[in-house]
Amino acid sequence: MKETRKKIADVCKLIFGYGIMIVLFAGGLTFFGYVLALIIGGETAGAICTWIYKSFIPVIIYASTILILFGLATMYLAGEKALVPDMKKASEEGEK
Repeated sequence: MKETRKKIADVCKLIFGYGIMIVLFAGGLTFFGYVLALIIGGETAGAICTWIYKSFIPVIIYASTILILFGLATMYLAGEKALVPDMKKASEEGEK
């Protein structure tokens, strides 16, 4: 049971990693869209910026939100505790 859960968590981590990488890359592409609009200028630039802002950015936001929730579920499935202070490490830091 534990091994199966770990295998599922590993596959989910792989999906999460690639998904976040794609979303970050798509978010970076918006920069080049705005630069292209700056170079073109005029009404076309306004249309490009409006399309990026109203159509492309919301998709990136929704995708990243879903992927983050998927990543948190994966951490729960794997039994990881990322945002919990470790008492052992805290006591060692206090001794220094």
